Amino acid sequence: MSNVGPRPLIQMPQGDASSEPLTVAELDRVLRRAVEGASAGAWVQGEIGALKVAASGHAYFALKDEHEDAVVDAVAYRDTAMRCRRYLAEGARVVVRGKATVWAPRGKLQFVVDTVRPAGRGALLEALERLKQKLAAEGLFDLDRKKPVPSDARVVGVVTSASGAVIHDIVRVAFRRGAARIILSPTVVQGEEAPASIVAAMDLLERVRGLDVIIVGRGGGSFEDLMPFNDERVVRRIAACRVPVVSAVGHEVDVTLADLAADARASTPSQAAELVVADRQAQRDGFLQLDVRLRRAMRARLIEDRATFDRMLRRLGDPRMMIAERQQRVDELSSRLESCTRAAVGRRSVALDRLERRLLSNHPRAVLVRTQGSLDALAARMASAVRARLAWEQSRLRDQSGRLQALSPLSVLSRGYAVATSEDGRALVDSNDVQLGARVLVRLRRGGLVTVVQSRGAGTGEPGSG
Repeated sequence: MSNVGPRPLIQMPQGDASSEPLTVAELDRVLRRAVEGASAGAWVQGEIGALKVAASGHAYFALKDEHEDAVVDAVAYRDTAMRCRRYLAEGARVVVRGKATVWAPRGKLQFVVDTVRPAGRGALLEALERLKQKLAAEGLFDLDRKKPVPSDARVVGVVTSASGAVIHDIVRVAFRRGAARIILSPTVVQGEEAPASIVAAMDLLERVRGLDVIIVGRGGGSFEDLMPFNDERVVRRIAACRVPVVSAVGHEVDVTLADLAADARASTPSQAAELVVADRQAQRDGFLQLDVRLRRAMRARLIEDRATFDRMLRRLGDPRMMIAERQQRVDELSSRLESCTRAAVGRRSVALDRLERRLLSNHPRAVLVRTQGSLDALAARMASAVRARLAWEQSRLRDQSGRLQALSPLSVLSRGYAVATSEDGRALVDSNDVQLGARVLVRLRRGGLVTVVQSRGAGTGEPGSG
């Protein structure tokens, strides 16, 4: 079995001293091909340092080893830098993929990055960004859901460490500004137990009757130290709190998800206390200024009202004279009213007398007497007219009866004539209207005959003629 050693990473051209030497550019190209061939697609983990984004959009930075003294320059060209810009941050731990190359103009080794992934804190930042987008989509950071923070709170709850400087700063500022009651609900503000401890502390505070506001805070620290205030449980508890919540976490440059969910954010715990506790001295000074202004305004108003009263009094004159004038006017109107009333009563009396006379002339008894005389004359005229009309109608009836009797068929039959009809009741006026052997009904003045036609005549009156 042959013994074969490792293949060298870079194969350099072999030759003796008399061979043609390589130029610097040729050496750069040889190194570049060798480095790129050996490192293509390699994944490298490190911490970003000296990050600089050029005007062209390219990102230049150094990848540092956290455990050994090693560093390599790296570049992410514009497309890669734009695609992965959320992971490119100073101090971020990342895993990058690409290939090493030699930049000929400077003979400089650099790693060309085409993919960036978070590692360590970078992964934490990515998870934090996803949580932020999720909670924002649910509306936990919306301004319209935030409650107004009282500026003159009487009972202030504080969620923070009992041994830290936060509670001392809040108590000092609150007592200096006014007489607010401070209730501490101690909690752990750092480490894995902190989120559950903060939620439990807020639950205890919310049971306090008359609580006006809650301050959730801690002092400054590293990114990892502030992570409990980026925990989803803490953020949701702050958003669901029934009383206003002021967040005072870290320093002014530190912004946590708790700051976004709270109803107000203070850059420091002291500022949070100033935000919710009114300055009694300032209020007292303000009240004194208002008192002075009110007194001045009242004096000015009294002077103005006195001048208005004097002016109106001069225009009004002596009230007794005005009353006397009004009484005289009343007397005059009363006299006119009496005169008008007497005249009206006189006119109504004359009209009443005239109506009474008309009423007497149309009394029912007088009307009945006049009517009775007219009825007697009309009754006599009506009786005479009825008798004359009856006589005329009787004469006319007798005349019409005689004429009707003369035209009656029965009168003709009484003179010896007869009426012949067919079996269907049709009167016969022509011998040709019946057939031989047909039955003919003959009506006489008294009774009738049923005959059978044996022959027909031609109108001579003799049977069978013609």
